[in-house]
Amino acid sequence: MTQPALAEGSAAKTNAARIDAGAGQSGAGGVVHTRLANGLEIVVIPDRRAPVVTHMVWYRNGSADDPRGKSGIAHFLEHLMFKGTHAHPQGEFSNHVSELGGQENAFTSYDYTAYFQRIGKEHLGTLMEFEADRMTNLVLSDEVVAPEREVVLEERRMRTENDPSAQLDEAVQAALFPHHPYGTPIIGWGHEIETLGREDALAYYHRFYTPENAILIVAGDVEADNVVALAEASYGRIPARADAPARRRPLEPEPRAHRLVTLADEKVEQPTHERVFLVPSYTTAAPGEAEALEVLAHVLGGGPSSVLYDALVVEQKLAVSAGAYYMGSAVDDTRLWVFATPAPEVTLEQLDAAMDAALADFAAKEIAEADLNRAKTRLVADAVYAQDSQVSLARWYGESLATGLAVVDVTAWPDRIDAVTAADVAAAARKWLQKRRAVTGFLQPDDEGEEAGLAA
Repeated sequence: MTQPALAEGSAAKTNAARIDAGAGQSGAGGVVHTRLANGLEIVVIPDRRAPVVTHMVWYRNGSADDPRGKSGIAHFLEHLMFKGTHAHPQGEFSNHVSELGGQENAFTSYDYTAYFQRIGKEHLGTLMEFEADRMTNLVLSDEVVAPEREVVLEERRMRTENDPSAQLDEAVQAALFPHHPYGTPIIGWGHEIETLGREDALAYYHRFYTPENAILIVAGDVEADNVVALAEASYGRIPARADAPARRRPLEPEPRAHRLVTLADEKVEQPTHERVFLVPSYTTAAPGEAEALEVLAHVLGGGPSSVLYDALVVEQKLAVSAGAYYMGSAVDDTRLWVFATPAPEVTLEQLDAAMDAALADFAAKEIAEADLNRAKTRLVADAVYAQDSQVSLARWYGESLATGLAVVDVTAWPDRIDAVTAADVAAAARKWLQKRRAVTGFLQPDDEGEEAGLAA
């Protein structure tokens, strides 16, 4: 959860119900967090550098909330949300944004779906009217649903079924999460996408696309009072339907056995090695534990000075690349990746043994203070530099709130990273980098016509 460094600021006085808002500084002015009477959360991030605004609506639902047997419905509905309403037929919203010189997009993840536009600040009210309309008045017919389903199926064919690396990622995630829906791809399984129809999309829409399940993020050259007033005039007219839908997901039992997934394909030119550990997220971790995992991943595989790169690439010359990554933003327990690409003439088995040794050595001793400080400085610096991007700021706040965190978790993140000690990192490594908690993936050429396999 790399977050921008923000300091305390003031909140605007509005007639909306205030909630426990951490206030902050972004560019000039304070970050304001509030809630409308219908449950819609609002975060306003002032940024005076240009007369533009980023407007984002986040829904607290993603592919992990897809009903069993209906995988891909969250992503499919994201596509269908551009099909129009009674007031604004298909294409009108997008054309209006384009004509005003703006940009728009949408994305679906495991825990959220988001829609955003970036446009001149004088058009913010218009964006809100359009977005509020499609929050509650989406119109779908079989004539628009069926062709869009084919678009999604083609997207899956291009991005996954024609890409061995993506296929391995799917297989590894499915092995890591045999019970939890994080083991199902965001786009869905092809055979289930084929069954999705209009009624499925509308049922999902009516359940999740409600103001009490949504977060409005506005970043730009704006005043919080004005943003909230515009939101009251548009989103505020939508009645709350009920409490936000509960997220009842099956959780993974404590892992007991390491799993190995091998995928061989004739299209593979460069073998790769990956290992994914089941670890806590920022939402599920004990205090300080996620921050320790963040620093751990950076020390372990955050660049050419990292532990894995030095051991596998520089010293042993068994790999041409190596790294690590912690996916901290998640509602439930999440993943920490380590990965490497073998050097010529090095087998995946040899690289795997070297990876085992490097991880065991890393977990057996505390990291050097210089390495710790370098990692923390880089993480916080990256967050500070990211404030230059208005869209990135909006995304950080949206992703944090959509995965169960609060504004104060964003504003205090740099201080929490700075508080991580070498002992914290060592403890996290010993506790979470146990091989029984992991799935290892081998991607290799199909020299002998091998099939993908799973072994304990």
